[in-house]
Amino acid sequence: MLMNLLLGLPTMVVCLLLQSVLVVVALRYYRNHNDQVNNPSFWSSLAVISGVMLLLVLGNLAQMAIWALLFLLLGEFQLFSAAFYHSVVNFSTLGYGDIVMSSGHKLLGPLEAINGMLMIGVSTAALMSTFQDAMRKTVQARKH
Repeated sequence: MLMNLLLGLPTMVVCLLLQSVLVVVALRYYRNHNDQVNNPSFWSSLAVISGVMLLLVLGNLAQMAIWALLFLLLGEFQLFSAAFYHSVVNFSTLGYGDIVMSSGHKLLGPLEAINGMLMIGVSTAALMSTFQDAMRKTVQARKH
């Protein structure tokens, strides 16, 4: 159990660092497309928000890949595709249970699920913040 914590917690920190970078990238993308958001067109704002969402999703997928690499390094899976699938199921807290890791590393699944809930929550907060700001700016642009 201790070994799983010593492997899982640093992986969570790496994911947090990656998530932080991607949130900054997404917010810069949003700021750099401010002219499209200040437009009275809802579709223009939606296009920018979609870009923000895609950046955040890519960040979450990269974190799933990090966990999958850990599972590969531990010898839990032979193929990256199987490790990635298992990681996606854990990170998203979907929990199919069709693939289970060995008893020696089972604790990593719940740790990844906790990590996923937190990081998806951060993505949701960033997306919602940009969405609210974009809608406010679009409504104001329509008034003028």
